[in-house]
Amino acid sequence: MKFPLLGKVFAVSVFALGLTIVLARIGFLVDERAERQQEAVRSVQQSQAGAQTVLGPLLQRQCAEEWDSTVGEGKDKKKVVEKREFLVQATPDNLRISTVLNNEPRYRGLFKVNGYVGHFALEADWASAHAMRPVAERADGRLKCQPAVLLLALGDVRGVRQAKAVVQGTELAVEPGTQHAEYTQGFHVTLPAPWPLAEDKAAVTARIELELVGTARLAVVPAANATTWKLSADWPHPSFGGRFLPTDHHISDAGFEAQWKVSSLASAAPKQVLDDSPLCEPSTASSATDSEDQRYGSAVAATAGAAKGCVDTLAVAFIDPVNPYMLSDRATKYGLLFIALTFVAVALVEVLGQGRVRRVHPVQYALVGLALTLFFLLLLSLSEHFAFWIAYAAASTACVTLLGTYTAHMLGQRKAGLLFASAMALLYGLMYVLLQREQTALVIGSVGLFTAVAAVMWLTRRVDWYRLFEDARGVPEGRPAPVPQEPTAP
Repeated sequence: MKFPLLGKVFAVSVFALGLTIVLARIGFLVDERAERQQEAVRSVQQSQAGAQTVLGPLLQRQCAEEWDSTVGEGKDKKKVVEKREFLVQATPDNLRISTVLNNEPRYRGLFKVNGYVGHFALEADWASAHAMRPVAERADGRLKCQPAVLLLALGDVRGVRQAKAVVQGTELAVEPGTQHAEYTQGFHVTLPAPWPLAEDKAAVTARIELELVGTARLAVVPAANATTWKLSADWPHPSFGGRFLPTDHHISDAGFEAQWKVSSLASAAPKQVLDDSPLCEPSTASSATDSEDQRYGSAVAATAGAAKGCVDTLAVAFIDPVNPYMLSDRATKYGLLFIALTFVAVALVEVLGQGRVRRVHPVQYALVGLALTLFFLLLLSLSEHFAFWIAYAAASTACVTLLGTYTAHMLGQRKAGLLFASAMALLYGLMYVLLQREQTALVIGSVGLFTAVAAVMWLTRRVDWYRLFEDARGVPEGRPAPVPQEPTAP
C-alpha cells in the first residue's frame, strides 16, 4: 500500500463509526428499560393508588331559588315557576395539616416503585357560617337548600384506608363521594340539617383524621386564608416542588421534616378552588415533557400546579437520587468521547514507542473499542441488580483488566499494558465523577479534555510527523519499525 498510515487512519475511523452505531443501540436499550420502569410505576398506580393531592376540607351546600313569573298574553297568559340552582361554598379561614409518612415500596419484577402510607390530621376553622347562607337574587325568590356537607377531595380515592371526621365536636359518618362537580374523588360528611341557622355567628371547626396510601408524590392544596403544613417522613431523598417551597426543612439519612406556611395573600388557591380550577397531574403541569428527569422518573412528580389554570399546590416527590437508567444514559452519551480518548492513547503509545513496541492493527483498535462499548452494557445490566457504584466498579474493573491484559500482548510489553490500564482506570474514574457531579460536570469535563490535549501535545512535541509517515511507507504491516543503528568502524 502506497500510504499505509493514511489507510490505517481511514480503517480506524470506519471502525469508530461502527462503534457509534453500537453505542446508539445501547442507548435505545437504556431508554427501553427506563420505559419498562415507568410501566411498572403505572402498573402499581393502577392496582393500588397513584400520586395523591389533598384538597380541603371545604364546606358546600346545594341550593335552589324559585320564583313565579307570567308568560304569554291574553287567553294564553299563565303563571309558571322558574328556578335556578347554585352552589354555596366556603374555604377555611385557617387550615393546619400534620402528616407523618412511612415508606412502603412496591416491586414489579426488577423495578422498584416508591410508595407510601400517610397519616393525616387536618384541622380547619371558619370564623362563622355567614358564607354558607344563600342569598336570593330576586325579591320574591324562595330559597331551598340541601343540608350542608364537609368534603375532602383526593387525587386517588382508592388510597383511603381509614377516615374519621369530627365537626363542632361531634363525630359524623363519612360517606363516599364529594358531591362536587369538579373534584369528584374523595369523601364527605353531611352536617346536621338545621345548620347553619340565619342567626348562627359561631365559629365552625372541623377535624379529619385520614390514613392515605399513594405513589411517588404527595401534594396539598393551600385552600385557606392561612395554611400550615407540617410533614415528616422516613424517606431521605425528598424533592420539593409545587408553587411554594417549604419555609423550613431538615433532611437526614433517617428521613426529613418540612413545614410550609402560605397565606391567601401569596396564593390564589382559595379563589381557584371556588372557581373550580382543575387539579393538574405532573404530566400536564409541566411543559418540559422531554426533559431527562421526566424520561427517567426522578423529580418530575414535584412540579404539579405549575401550569396556568391549575390549582396551586405544595408538593413533595419521593425520588431515588441515583437512578440507574438516568446515569446509564448519561454515561452512554460520553461513550464516543471515551472511545476517541482511548484510541488516542493507543496511537500515542504506538507513536512514542516506535521500534520498541509492536504496531497496532486496525482490527485491534476495533476490538479495544468493542470492549469499551461493552462496558456500558455491563453497567446497565448490573445496575438493575446492585447499587450503581457497585455496578460501575465491577464493570470498570472488568474492562480495565481486559484492556490492560490485551494491550500488554498487543504491544508486546507488560509495562505498556500496565500503563494503558492505569490510563483507562483514570478515564473511568473521571467519568464516574462526571456522572455524580451533575452541576459541575461541564467544568470538570472541560478541564479534563484540556488536560488530555495538553498531555498529547507535550508528549508528541518532538515527533517528526513527516518522517513518521515516510517511515510507515517502508515498514510492512505487523512488524516493528527497524531501530536505527550507529555506523561501525571498518
